[in-house]
Amino acid sequence: MRFTQYLGLLFVMALAMSVNAFAKGTHKEANSGNFTVQEHVQIGSTDIAPGQYKAEWSGPANNLQVEILQHGKTVATTEGSIKDLPQPSPYTAVVTKTESNHTKQVQEIDFNHRSEALTIAG
Repeated sequence: MRFTQYLGLLFVMALAMSVNAFAKGTHKEANSGNFTVQEHVQIGSTDIAPGQYKAEWSGPANNLQVEILQHGKTVATTEGSIKDLPQPSPYTAVVTKTESNHTKQVQEIDFNHRSEALTIAG
């Protein structure tokens, strides 16, 4: 009888730990996304070269702290917000605006199959 109680307790603890680990992984994935830049752009005040990047953000949806990483290292930080899209994006897209000095400023990143986009403060 005691063996069954210990086995049951062990099962409950293992289940609780796995649910917690799954929730943490899901949260992190929900607050990050990969994207590719095809030409030189600016994110915030930082020049970004063409390449593959990852955006990670934290904070309230209307006042995010955004980090842009390449090869696991932070290359830019800025502020941003989450914008609801009318339907999930069919692909990942980086939306830019050409400034008067001819630089391209990243304004928004839409992530593949997500119904929210990351808007970047300029």
